[in-house]
Amino acid sequence: MYQYDDRDRALLADRVKQFHGQTERYLRGELTEEEFLPLRLQNGLYVQRLAPMLRIAVPYGLLSSRQLRRLARITRDYDKGYAHFTTRQNLQLNWPNLEDVPDILTELAEVEMHAVQTSGNCIRNTTSDPYAGVARDEILDPRPYCELIRQWSTFHPEFAYLPRKFKIAVNGAKSDRAAIRVHDIGVQMVRREGEIGFEIYVGGGQGRTPVIAERIREFLPERHLLSYLEAIVRIYNQLGRRDNKYKARIKILVKAMGATEFGRLVENEWQLVKEGADQLTPEAIEWAKSFFRSPDYTHFDGAESDAALAAQAAADKGFARWLERNTHPHRVAGYRAVRLSTKPTGVPPGDVTDSQMEAIANLAERYSFGEARVTHDQNVVLADVRQDQLYEVWREARGHGLATPNIGTLTDMICCPGGDYCSLANAKSIPVAEAIQREFDDMDYLYDLGDLNLNISGCMNACGHHHVGHIGILGVDKKGEEYFQVQLGGSASERASLGKVLGPSFSRAEVAGVIRKLLDVYVGARREGELFIDTYHRIGLEPFKESVYAQAS
Repeated sequence: MYQYDDRDRALLADRVKQFHGQTERYLRGELTEEEFLPLRLQNGLYVQRLAPMLRIAVPYGLLSSRQLRRLARITRDYDKGYAHFTTRQNLQLNWPNLEDVPDILTELAEVEMHAVQTSGNCIRNTTSDPYAGVARDEILDPRPYCELIRQWSTFHPEFAYLPRKFKIAVNGAKSDRAAIRVHDIGVQMVRREGEIGFEIYVGGGQGRTPVIAERIREFLPERHLLSYLEAIVRIYNQLGRRDNKYKARIKILVKAMGATEFGRLVENEWQLVKEGADQLTPEAIEWAKSFFRSPDYTHFDGAESDAALAAQAAADKGFARWLERNTHPHRVAGYRAVRLSTKPTGVPPGDVTDSQMEAIANLAERYSFGEARVTHDQNVVLADVRQDQLYEVWREARGHGLATPNIGTLTDMICCPGGDYCSLANAKSIPVAEAIQREFDDMDYLYDLGDLNLNISGCMNACGHHHVGHIGILGVDKKGEEYFQVQLGGSASERASLGKVLGPSFSRAEVAGVIRKLLDVYVGARREGELFIDTYHRIGLEPFKESVYAQAS
């Protein structure tokens, strides 16, 4: 992972010192709430329903063991002993005291972390595939390019005050595990006749107006990545609406003028900057790649290693379940990537305690070259675990509540903090998540259902990505009461789609039962080997709708 140099450290130290002074002035009454607002947002600080919330940047999801230990200590010393992993691969503290935030930022800076540009109308944390660098279907490792985008976008003087927040995702594999088609800019790595380049998608997003991004360039040569992104954001900065925040995102601009016309404007703007300072030289690309070299893997005989692992799985059913669901094939023989689940029943999805963070740090240090990765579905990946050590990892992770064998199943849900924390939420999403966890606690049933994405948001801002869940749940307000709207058929994969609303909303107490009825329709209608999303696309919305509302009436 990228290591800060002296200039990085000096810049960050100056930023922290500056915010110390700003916070002290605000607490003394020398800055008004209106004056302090943009200053705190530039440092990742929100004021939520019950307390401040500090969002800490985790660039493209990568964390070292040292950083995890520091986050654990901060969570213990300055918060309530737990924190929350987000769908942007960041970490949120939900209970810090305002006066402590500058000290937290000081502690973060000591381990090369910060909260810069995790909020406000700027380019946010660039996200990517949690299996980057180890996936078998990878075209090229996207992490060096994520780092180049991070450095280009951080403190960019022209893009510090965009019409609205701006999000970029980069995918380097054939399977889209970075949800690039629901981002303001999605970057897909490609090879054409041996040359590295990118497909560029623009105008995706969720929230009040969900849109699937459109491709505006089929092949962008590698050296032009930053200059082309510069051109896109320039056009958005010039033409994006600032009079109405609900119509300010780039997706509205692209939809209004059409992708063809938007792409034409970008191409014209690009001609002004393509040969400028942002052009990536071979030296710059190699410099970025130097931080993401392959670790010192042990050589294994693949067949022998696989056979030994199969024998372990045959001897222990619990381990076999975890192995099937919570590990992922690795490009190097004798290794697997491990997903640590943050979603046991009764725990808000994405929440981790200080002791769990320390446990993850220890696991990463002993078994995965000292590195862990936050996923966009709020779990944690150890990317480089030897197969002969998987059993040890499973036993240790299980002891810390991090080995629930539910990855990819219904209960491996994405869920925003909702009305328990967020001042924007219309409803509490965490109790709905727990009700569904308790309703569907039979692992054999979950495995029989197969891969199924269920996403929950507490409001239209869609922090829980409900629009692209196979089953999406949205909290709505009905005359001061919490209700929940259900959507079906969404996907954030390479076959991205937006869910369709099932019908009238339900009370909180009804939601788990509604999900049960939807699954009964799927089980009754599916063909052999057919997943929920495939059955939905084949039979459509109506059979699900008829079942739910006919039985409810």
